[in-house]
Amino acid sequence: MTLALPPTEAARELVEPVLREAVGRLDPHSARVARYHFGWTDGDGRPRAAGGKALRPTLVVLSARAAGADVERCLPAAAAVELVHAFSLLHDDVMDDDPVRRHRPAAWTVFGRAQAILCGNALLVLAGELLLEQGTSGYVAAARTLDQATLSLIAGQALDLEFQDRDDVTREECLLMSRHKTASLLACACSIGVTAVEGPVPLAAGLAAFGTEAGLAFQLADDLLGIWGKPEVTGKPVLSDLRTRKKSLPVVAALTGRTQAGDRLAELLARPGPLTEADLHDAARLVEQAGGRTWAESEAERRLDAAARCLADADLPADVRTEFLHIAQFIASRDH
Repeated sequence: MTLALPPTEAARELVEPVLREAVGRLDPHSARVARYHFGWTDGDGRPRAAGGKALRPTLVVLSARAAGADVERCLPAAAAVELVHAFSLLHDDVMDDDPVRRHRPAAWTVFGRAQAILCGNALLVLAGELLLEQGTSGYVAAARTLDQATLSLIAGQALDLEFQDRDDVTREECLLMSRHKTASLLACACSIGVTAVEGPVPLAAGLAAFGTEAGLAFQLADDLLGIWGKPEVTGKPVLSDLRTRKKSLPVVAALTGRTQAGDRLAELLARPGPLTEADLHDAARLVEQAGGRTWAESEAERRLDAAARCLADADLPADVRTEFLHIAQFIASRDH
């Protein structure tokens, strides 16, 4: 079947019924948290219009189309990837004490930390079940692919937590963390559709390479928004990453650039106690003066170019290649 534009809305319409059916299998407490987290209900369980970019399901659908398959065959894989993404966000918000997710209270602030953690665990198990119950060799391989991506994601989160207690994090380490935490699941989304429909292995590998580079561009854009994004657009407080002293890519680039501004930034971030609003604005200015913003913007462009080269070498329909490229450009230049 052919998707109507825009592709993210089309993918959401295709995948959401599969997601809702899967969530309906959970125990009532976990299902309630999941429905809230996905944006289907409010805190009292009342239905609401769902949002979200449906980025990962869209990439899975494009992956199946790249292999020339009917996209209906990949919908369980698309739903499974989104379930793992939801698991990671639920746990991430708890670990980082982030009170806001998608312009409204994060699930843990509504239902409690324990319920959010349990719901995340349930979604992770549900993702594997959704793949394995399809009963084909393609879906068994897809389950392995998603398992590997999930383990990589968890390794990245562990590194992210470790960095909070270190003042010697390098750019290479920060890029490795981002490759694990963010790029691994995007690479999986870009390739798992091919795997699930038993498409060519070289095509899956090429799309995974594209997803890795696009995923790094995504994280660089996200880190830039974490400092310079507008709260009314991002749904997060102004200068949110600096407020938590997060070792994001622009910050680490600034701290390791051997500049006077970088040294002053290190001194500021090392101060005990919460940073004042004036401190936060000074920190953002120092990150920029030390070259962190320019480096992150240039690195994002470099990763986008690398992603495009991966697609150029892949054997896939021209319209699908164009849609992959459009999504890569979107995620690297988005404002939220």
